[in-house]
Amino acid sequence: MFKEVLAFVAKMRRYLFNSGWIMLEKILSLGITFLVTLLVARYLGPSQFGLLAYAMSLTALFGVAGHAGLSGLVMRELVRNPDKIHEVLGTSLVMKAIGYFVGIALVLIFTFSTEELGSDGFYILIILSFTMLLKPFDVIDFWFTSQLKSKFNTYAKVSAMLIVAGLKVLFVYMGAHILYFALANTLQVVLASVLLIVLYQHKSKLSLFSWQASRKRAQQLFSEGWMVFLGSIFAIIYLKTDQVMLKWLVGTEEVGIYAVAAILSEAWYFVPVAIVTSFFPKLINMQKQNDPRYAPSMQQLYDVLFLIAVSIAILVTLFAGPIISSLFGSDYAGSADILIIHIWAGLFIFMRAAFSKWILIEKLVVFSLVTQGLGAFVNVGLNLYLIPRFGGEGAAYATIISYAVASYFSLCVHQKTRPAFFMMSKAMVSPIRLLLNMAK
Repeated sequence: MFKEVLAFVAKMRRYLFNSGWIMLEKILSLGITFLVTLLVARYLGPSQFGLLAYAMSLTALFGVAGHAGLSGLVMRELVRNPDKIHEVLGTSLVMKAIGYFVGIALVLIFTFSTEELGSDGFYILIILSFTMLLKPFDVIDFWFTSQLKSKFNTYAKVSAMLIVAGLKVLFVYMGAHILYFALANTLQVVLASVLLIVLYQHKSKLSLFSWQASRKRAQQLFSEGWMVFLGSIFAIIYLKTDQVMLKWLVGTEEVGIYAVAAILSEAWYFVPVAIVTSFFPKLINMQKQNDPRYAPSMQQLYDVLFLIAVSIAILVTLFAGPIISSLFGSDYAGSADILIIHIWAGLFIFMRAAFSKWILIEKLVVFSLVTQGLGAFVNVGLNLYLIPRFGGEGAAYATIISYAVASYFSLCVHQKTRPAFFMMSKAMVSPIRLLLNMAK
């Protein structure tokens, strides 16, 4: 197996290089954002930090309308139809813009209906809602990735992140109000979008004004993507609903304690996204050409993702206590127990990243809707039962169980998804397979 992995790496060098840029962006963001979050969390304390985390989760829930199920589909269309770039990008931009404007409207309606006028929560939600204004230009990110030029995405996002990180440190030093940190989060999204636009104009030699929205293309993307769109809604529900329900059922302080654990656990989720996103164009071509290497390549991808996930989970479990106590202080001591539980959800998240692309390639997107819907249903139900009894730890258990149901166990039910179930099952014993091969 070790020789097979080396051969796989050699063949995929160009795609690994592109993955490297994606991972560089995420690693830099992880490192700097972690340090800044540490400062902000200690400065605000669990209650106010929990309020900010709650508002960000709620905004993410409403903002899911802007995803429109387009990420993988747009990537696929850009690879398969390079002569239709302007039409694909223009149509995608319009569809995402409609979705995000709906998201902004929903946040505003919810805020005016539930939050006390003039309260911190009221203003934070309004400020964060405007992170969606320029999000439609994320389609430029898809174009750079499809062209294996992810370094330009890295330039834009890391630059914006560095500027805003500096501002947040300044706000802590100045003793700024919590609203300033909400403004900083919005500014980061705006800056990243503007820089993406500038880089696209400079590097692509194509003009944004040449983009064209096509009703026919929109119908095609929607007809293929509506199930992924609903699946995305369900995915966001069981990714973010825990913090929202903690706020409603327990309070903002518990949200703050849970949020610290969730941030440390979810910080690793960029790894499978970076790897799978870069290999996606190659896998599309392999399947299209009936390449015999397609199935083995998928298995190797699952193996690598599981090995990375289980390594991270073991390390974090061993050192969760010292990490939390030394970095965040005694106010967040309860985060360690939550982190030890939450980190194991990563095993299913990592493999789900490969599955989400596999169903697009195989045109089985209906299973995105079915499995994500099942996961969301299980998650909400378990949260309602476990959070009042166990607080943040209950939410963590609900998360790991719902991910396991949605991304693994449910795949064995239908014959069309069983190949993915078997590949995941085989990947779960990849550490043993690797050790046995090394022992030979």
